[in-house]
Amino acid sequence: MPAPNHKGPRILAVTNQKGGEGKTTTAVNLAASLAAAEHRVLLVDLDPQGNASSSVGYPRLDVRHGTYDLLLGEGSVTDFMEATELPTLFVLAASADLTGAEIELVGIEDREMLLTRALDDLRNSGAGEFDFVIFDCPPSLGLLTLNALVAADAVLIPMQAKYFSLEGLGSLIGTIDRIRNGLNPKLEIDGIVFCMFDRRTNLAQQVAQEVEDHFPGLVYKQTIPQNIRLSESPSFGKPAILYDIESKGAQAYLQLARELLARMDSRLTETPA
Repeated sequence: MPAPNHKGPRILAVTNQKGGEGKTTTAVNLAASLAAAEHRVLLVDLDPQGNASSSVGYPRLDVRHGTYDLLLGEGSVTDFMEATELPTLFVLAASADLTGAEIELVGIEDREMLLTRALDDLRNSGAGEFDFVIFDCPPSLGLLTLNALVAADAVLIPMQAKYFSLEGLGSLIGTIDRIRNGLNPKLEIDGIVFCMFDRRTNLAQQVAQEVEDHFPGLVYKQTIPQNIRLSESPSFGKPAILYDIESKGAQAYLQLARELLARMDSRLTETPA
């Protein structure tokens, strides 16, 4: 699978202000699938619940240093990142300290820029240390999510094909527009991916069609099905491709990674040199 042909990593914020939409599952398994395709990937857990960290073998209470320390300028990415079972996947884990970060960051000047500054070395070095940086954001628009959206190149939106999810999508798009207009003019929407998708139901088909009508070209063709193995894998501290690569969930995320890379290749082809 070909991929990034640009200076610095592609930085993706996986976010949805509504909980239960498949955000962490997507961040973890997309990161693992890209890593399995031999791209160097850094998974950054910005959610104080720490579920992305535990899904790759780092339970929150066992993490001494990670995202919290990076945001406070206590060191660099390489000081705090940890290896995973996949040789090209690394994680900046969420420690218990991240729970209080929203309050602690309030008094810091330019607090919405902390993550951007922390990643400057990765973005500007051109050394190719990482091809992708993937943020797992909290299910809310607080300072942690705001930092992610200011630092990101693009947003990947996981959602369920339900009407309440559709309402939440409108709110999220409005938030992205405001951040683009005020803090991060280059921020774009990479795409929308349907998770826990049951194509047999009329409701799922209707919601998917409505989203496609409102956001043509943004909806990923690949959907993520409801899958027991996908639900089980985090309790073993493994992405789905390491837990059961033959499962429908693991295969869906591998295909999602292929589609994401194909979209990137297409954009590079369309962009004049």
